[in-house]
Amino acid sequence: MATTELLVQGVRVVRPDAADGEPELLDIAVDDGTITRVAPGLPADDAARVIDGRGLLAFPGVVDAHQHWGIYNELSTDTRTESRASAQGGVTTSLTYMRTGQYYLNKGGSYRDFFPEVLSKSAGNAYVDYAFHLAPMSSQHIEEIPYLVEEHGVTSFKIFMFYGSHGLHGRSTSQSDFLMIPPDERYDIAHFEFVMRGVQKAREILTEYAPHLSLSLHCETAEIMTAYTKLVEQDGSLTGLRAYSASRPPHSEGLAVTIASYLAHETGLPNINLLHLSSEKALSAALTMAKAFPHIDFRREVTIGHLLADVDTASGIGGKVNPPLREREDVEALWRHVLAGEVDWVVSDHACCRDELKFGSDRGDVFLAKSGFGGAEYLLPGLVGEGTKRGLSLQKIAKMLSWNPAQRYGLLRKGTIAEGYDADFALVDPDVQWTVRAAESESTQEYTPFEGFPMTARVTDTFVRGNHVFADGKVVGEPVGRFLKRGR
Repeated sequence: MATTELLVQGVRVVRPDAADGEPELLDIAVDDGTITRVAPGLPADDAARVIDGRGLLAFPGVVDAHQHWGIYNELSTDTRTESRASAQGGVTTSLTYMRTGQYYLNKGGSYRDFFPEVLSKSAGNAYVDYAFHLAPMSSQHIEEIPYLVEEHGVTSFKIFMFYGSHGLHGRSTSQSDFLMIPPDERYDIAHFEFVMRGVQKAREILTEYAPHLSLSLHCETAEIMTAYTKLVEQDGSLTGLRAYSASRPPHSEGLAVTIASYLAHETGLPNINLLHLSSEKALSAALTMAKAFPHIDFRREVTIGHLLADVDTASGIGGKVNPPLREREDVEALWRHVLAGEVDWVVSDHACCRDELKFGSDRGDVFLAKSGFGGAEYLLPGLVGEGTKRGLSLQKIAKMLSWNPAQRYGLLRKGTIAEGYDADFALVDPDVQWTVRAAESESTQEYTPFEGFPMTARVTDTFVRGNHVFADGKVVGEPVGRFLKRGR
């Protein structure tokens, strides 16, 4: 009887804790979903299945810490199709945001009632492992935080700062209708403070979870956005993605980062994640706040979209996203911060929105288009290709895409290729030329803002707990992904 279920031979193993440089050529042995040995020349005679790694790079499976399954499509369907796109891009764990209100399940009420339905709809449909971040939208949700932590292993929560007077895509005339919160409550700065106090109270009560209990913030300032949207529309000289960027200007991000950071200081909440920072102003504000409040453990997130595309190079208004794609100067600034080690992780912010829903009645009006697009397929190959050209080491890529988010979010068996960890890894060919085509994506989204982009690295194989879910350019087998309870 074979003592090793899977042996992957001859891969250059990229470890997030290793020194920069050429990765060592090693074999990976897997049994019962766990990595049992990583060493050169492992014997193949007792392995049930042997795969020739062909000297490819073996990255730890990507922990994509920012996705949105079910935001525009039915959750069970989206879980299946968009987890396929994740596997295509070397993502083995998806952390997806979920909230009550319009979109997602289109209902309000208690998370005690809402979240079990989320789990039921996603169960058995994912090709990768997954977990959920939850957004406390009402005072009732704040009270439910300890229950969500203990019962469901949810250790990360979110605030959408721009919902103060905006909907998902632009102005919102009725906050309570859009968010489905009680009419006597407001989703505003005071609520954000109370969410922080609620998360911190949970940290103090549930001490074993405390290191992994964190709060993430989408940092844009509603009042600035409302005023600038009016200015841009009245002026009329800007169109497309440049108009949308101007309507949600970078200083709106910087101001929101500053407010969020001071509230964290005021409430004593030390674990703060600043999401999808898109501009030099946003990142410089985040770094300034880290110096001002050294007792707060800030983590800074950037998306692959904001690193690869700008308002001119993205393929049309399919690139509408919140916060917006920016000018090339901001793209270059983000890369400087990445190379300086000032960005903690890179994500896809994958939100599949099919063509018919995305563009609305006037395909040329960016203000009518829906916000968000997919991109998990391009996360690992995009960062490897563009990053290495700019001098980013393979080890730092593995740290940003896998180890850092796994540690922050309580995924303690994920994030590296080492004995005792889940056998999550992706094989990457770093010497292949190809062009992004939406038609070749496993996502159900029929377009991509990256259409026509040249790529110089490609995922060839993806393994989730030893299950070969992506091989020879295709997703294979049945869904094997599991919901992950986190924090212990």
